[in-house]
Amino acid sequence: MIRKITEELWNNSNDIYMSNSEWFIIARTYKKNPTISYINKQVNISRQATHKFIRSLESKGLVEISRVENNNKEKCIRLTTLGEACYEKNESLKAGLEKKIADQIGKEKIDLLKEILKLNWGI
Repeated sequence: MIRKITEELWNNSNDIYMSNSEWFIIARTYKKNPTISYINKQVNISRQATHKFIRSLESKGLVEISRVENNNKEKCIRLTTLGEACYEKNESLKAGLEKKIADQIGKEKIDLLKEILKLNWGI
């Protein structure tokens, strides 16, 4: 539900439409230069879908794709200046949403919820 709200917050106030999967890729790429195969393993979506989302991000001017040195098969991606700005703006939107939730239910409960989510649930 929170992912849907943050996606709507972004898409209703920006010209660049972004899906949750695209945000996952951007988050794994921020301040890094990962390979596409690394991104694919991190986002837990199909290889074909990962490539589709990365091409979409590239067409929006948010990422650049380049070859990995000494490896003709592998490619890596990095965020453009626009991509980094979008990521940072989205993080700000999420922080605002977290503050609204904390104002509603209390900071202590938010902190407890974060701790619970970090635990090993054994599943």
